[in-house]
Amino acid sequence: MFKQIGIVGAGTLGRKIAQIAVLNNYKVLIYDVNESVLRRAKELIKSNLFKHLPDTKGIDEYTERISTRTYLSDLSVCDCIFEAVTEDLKIKKDLFKHLDANTKNTTILASTTPIFLITSIASLARNQERIIGLNFIDPVETNHIVEVVKGLRTNLDTINSATEFVKSLNKIPIFVKDSPGFIIGRISQVFINEALKLLNENVASFDQIDKIIKKIGCFPDGPFEYMDKKGIDSSLFFSQLIFEQSSYDYKFRPSLILKRMCEAGYFGVKSGKGFYDYIEQDSEEQNKNKPQSLNVSTK
Repeated sequence: MFKQIGIVGAGTLGRKIAQIAVLNNYKVLIYDVNESVLRRAKELIKSNLFKHLPDTKGIDEYTERISTRTYLSDLSVCDCIFEAVTEDLKIKKDLFKHLDANTKNTTILASTTPIFLITSIASLARNQERIIGLNFIDPVETNHIVEVVKGLRTNLDTINSATEFVKSLNKIPIFVKDSPGFIIGRISQVFINEALKLLNENVASFDQIDKIIKKIGCFPDGPFEYMDKKGIDSSLFFSQLIFEQSSYDYKFRPSLILKRMCEAGYFGVKSGKGFYDYIEQDSEEQNKNKPQSLNVSTK
């Protein structure tokens, strides 16, 4: 079993994986080029631990398991390294080529991409046998599913080691074929596009659709709440990527609604406005959302 985990990228996903790892007794090295981003990452992880742990006395013990680095070579001591960088295929290819050339032959190299083929990401590396996809599904802290994706040259030892690691995090490994968007990404994109189509055709308002989906499907968020939390721009970006990677399959075509909202500066929670209005409220009502009527018809 792995003793030390490396994470390339101190963004949202990198932080979440680090948090889960330390809670399950792993030591973690987080790499990022920006020291202020690394400091902020540790602060946010500690803040989240305060929210989720019943006994806050042991928080320092968990945070002491996290170290930060600004030199990628420092991750060479790790048994498994996660790539949690921006969804740019060239960047990922170059990163895995570098990691493959500068780490132990026994180190597992895992991509967290929800979109790109693992075989493509690994294509510049010599030892593609140790490269695998581990796609953590949002919300990472509470969702137990991890898609385990085998590239064409990923070997059985890598699959077995990665699977045992996923289980050690109290997650459920789901083995999926190496295809654009895998299972969750493709299904969720069609689901979101259909919700946007219903809105565009004035079949129902966005808040009505959210309420129905949550009531019938037992989802924590409706599609519009989900996009607001994820970021409208991020949702559009994901939609465009999966559309391209699927050879422009029409069912994944990005909605003009998302494009118009981004042009208007409506990015969801982070901008204060998305499908819903996020306004300053007193502490008792801080988690409530006020529906906003947006003229986003594409007709």
